[in-house]
Amino acid sequence: MVQAYILIQTEVGKAAAVAREISGIPGVTQAEDVTGPYDVIVRAEARNVDELGKLVVAQIQAVNGITRTLTCPIVHI
Repeated sequence: MVQAYILIQTEVGKAAAVAREISGIPGVTQAEDVTGPYDVIVRAEARNVDELGKLVVAQIQAVNGITRTLTCPIVHI
């Protein structure tokens, strides 16, 4: 299992709506609208890195109002 945080920038005023929509996507375990340089932070999981990439590109980035994403896979050192 691969887990990651996905940091999202949205169009002005769209953070809450984006977080709500993303929270319903399978594989997303948490989606919160926040303040700071990013507008939404998502925690997601997938079976492997390829599936994580598909989740981000095909489903999360397809949500209306998103302008940029940064995916940060979780590592256990």
